[in-house]
Amino acid sequence: MKVCLVNKFHYQKGGSETYYFTLAEALKAHQHEVVFFSMKDEKNIPCEQEKYFVSNAAVNGGFKSKWNMISHIAYSKEAYLKMKMLLENEKPDLLMLNLVHKQITLSILDAVRDYRTESGREVGVFWTMHDLIAVCPSYSMLDGNGSVCEECTKGSFRPCVRKRCIKGSLLMSMLSKYEADYIRKRGWYNQVDLYICPSEFYKRKLEGSGEGKRFTDSKIVVMRNPLSVDVKYECNISDEGYVLFFGRLSKEKGVRTLIDASVKAGVRLVIVGTGQLESELREYSEKYNHIEFRGFQTGEELKNSIRKCRCAVLPSEWYENGPYSAMEAMALGKPLIVSDRGGLPELVKDGVNGYVYSGGSDALEKCIRKMYELSEEEYAAMAQQSVDMARCLFDPSQYIARLEKYFTLIRKA
Repeated sequence: MKVCLVNKFHYQKGGSETYYFTLAEALKAHQHEVVFFSMKDEKNIPCEQEKYFVSNAAVNGGFKSKWNMISHIAYSKEAYLKMKMLLENEKPDLLMLNLVHKQITLSILDAVRDYRTESGREVGVFWTMHDLIAVCPSYSMLDGNGSVCEECTKGSFRPCVRKRCIKGSLLMSMLSKYEADYIRKRGWYNQVDLYICPSEFYKRKLEGSGEGKRFTDSKIVVMRNPLSVDVKYECNISDEGYVLFFGRLSKEKGVRTLIDASVKAGVRLVIVGTGQLESELREYSEKYNHIEFRGFQTGEELKNSIRKCRCAVLPSEWYENGPYSAMEAMALGKPLIVSDRGGLPELVKDGVNGYVYSGGSDALEKCIRKMYELSEEEYAAMAQQSVDMARCLFDPSQYIARLEKYFTLIRKA
């Protein structure tokens, strides 16, 4: 089949883009054709479908880019026309949506509807839910103060404005509420054939929105994100005695909590990544000589940092979905320590391939200490469990097989 992958960013930015490009390679490896629909950006990876991409829109961009997003935050005529053109010229069998709100908008679903009517061709629409924006205008279930909040799941999006949930901005929060209300009014979420959640937790949150009323009548399934088709599974049982965090340095990731826990446990901590809190975290750690910041890493450099750690820690303080950082550490045979937030506990069997903690730095410290108290045999068994689970949960061939199955089912419906 021919698949059109839709995502607002066509360059490596975060986990959603890792999935977007990983899925493209997996589809191609299984003899499917792939085309792309995205937003123009100077950082984009070259692509034959760039002529269909919509104009850049970003709140942090220049005036033209900001105005483009604000004025078309809920409906973009450009996106409608560009998607209609792609459908007519490329004739995909399936659209797979990823991040589309604000910059691309759900106006592309009207293009699919009209194309189906005018051409008589069926086009399936699947949507992988990397966040919770369908039930929470801020997408993360964090309010303007960075605290977990589920008020908008009760049916009204007014709390988003009252709490200034979008970057603490009243204007952006009002615009996001308007967008959410507009989408609900247009009934766009019911125009999607299948929703794919990378975690059971996200499926439950999406199914339980609106005081028992789901945000959509469409089917919602769980499919763990796939790893790369060329992933090499390893069981690395040797280590250099440090715990590792790698990812975005932002408040909700809980890195400061991890720093405190590592100080209490008296262990070496390596932090890989960049983000808005990097300077603050570096300053906070200056008085400790056992904390090392390595900046941004990718490829073999990152893999080597993972291979040599005692364990990878995900101390998230928000509702994580199915993060690639956890998946990549497991594929390299490293145990995990994770908080009990979101979908993280679904990836760790406590005491089997790592530990799950509930609470703050004291609870995390106890898990870190337990990791260092393991015997060589116990640690080797835990490492092996991690890599075995990765093989089972994140296999790209199984992922494509399930996509093909669901596509066949919607064609028969």
